Amino acid sequence: VQLQASGGGLVQSGGSLRLSCTASGFTLDHRAIGWFRQAPGKVREWISCISSIDGTTAYEDSVKGRFTISRDYARNTVYLQMNTLKPEDTGVYSCAQDRVLYRDCKVPDWSSFGPGTQVTVSS
Repeated sequence: VQLQASGGGLVQSGGSLRLSCTASGFTLDHRAIGWFRQAPGKVREWISCISSIDGTTAYEDSVKGRFTISRDYARNTVYLQMNTLKPEDTGVYSCAQDRVLYRDCKVPDWSSFGPGTQVTVSS
């Protein structure tokens, strides 16, 4: 079981992209979903989460105020809207789900990582 991230691309500094996280054959509705980024030569880092309980969101400090995570239940999709992109946002973005149902973003146990989508921000 893997989640599929898409929507990456090449964008200039200050630009925007919207990433999508989808699942085939199962619903994302009942689990917290997280977005992650792996920059070149660095370990994968968590950047955002949306709760399965009340839609509460959380963000890593460097993306607060620029990125927005949201759900579309009808499309079984979680989005990451990325605005005011910076060269340091470059990396492979992937999404994952909490192993446990009906939890918030405080102590998730991430699983089902997919291959990710490349985001490149030029200066």
